[in-house]
Amino acid sequence: MPDYLAALLLGILEGLTEFLPVSSTGHLLIAQHWLGARSDLFNIIIQAGAILAITLVFRQRLWSLATGLGERANRDYLAKLALAFAVTAAVGLPVRLAGWELPETISPVAWALILGGAWMLIAERIARRRPDSVHITWTVAVLVGLAQVVAGVFPGTSRSAAAIFMAMIAGSGRSTATEFVFLVGIPTMFAASGYALVEHLLASGTGGEAWGEMALAFVAASATGFIAVRWLLGYIKQHEYTPFAVYRIVLGVILLAWLPIGD
Repeated sequence: MPDYLAALLLGILEGLTEFLPVSSTGHLLIAQHWLGARSDLFNIIIQAGAILAITLVFRQRLWSLATGLGERANRDYLAKLALAFAVTAAVGLPVRLAGWELPETISPVAWALILGGAWMLIAERIARRRPDSVHITWTVAVLVGLAQVVAGVFPGTSRSAAAIFMAMIAGSGRSTATEFVFLVGIPTMFAASGYALVEHLLASGTGGEAWGEMALAFVAASATGFIAVRWLLGYIKQHEYTPFAVYRIVLGVILLAWLPIGD
């Protein structure tokens, strides 16, 4: 397959899966099994495209929060976003420095997909019994921060899935939890991508990179990410996340059954 076409497909896949609760890491790992492995810098760049997409989707919400600091509700919401991010950074950075992370290979990713899908089904069942709340509590903010760390340790878990369902179990409504997790994901993913970029540049520099392919993949990830997030925000107003859970389980089983475990 031509390199530019492969880069385009990987960018589209990143945009579609980064914020859906299906694990972008797992899907990129699977795709690169056939399309060819890419550098860490390539993966960082296309994730940045997805971050740009969600920033554009929530641009009005972000602007209203930034310009509405005179309102107590906005200050309270921003403080909870900051707390969730701080928890992720305070716990996640030492974990990262200690090297506590499973390898991004087929077997652990497949199991993370399956276990994450089962977790989603259980969380939906628990949340179904509780009235939806439009409020984010301080407890929810802390749990979302911790869930993001767990997702970082177990590739294939899905950051959005882990955090959204933790918030739902803690009492937040589906739409409320999703918006909060997406918003806290902006600084979290910017920080994680920035840290990974610095690590890569210090270790390997930028030599030999196909910048044209990366630019194409970045644009593709941004465009498809924007579409995917807008679609998901409309979808969850009337539907549960159950189909995504079933998809994860089926995909995980297929990976364990047909792909080499060591890959």
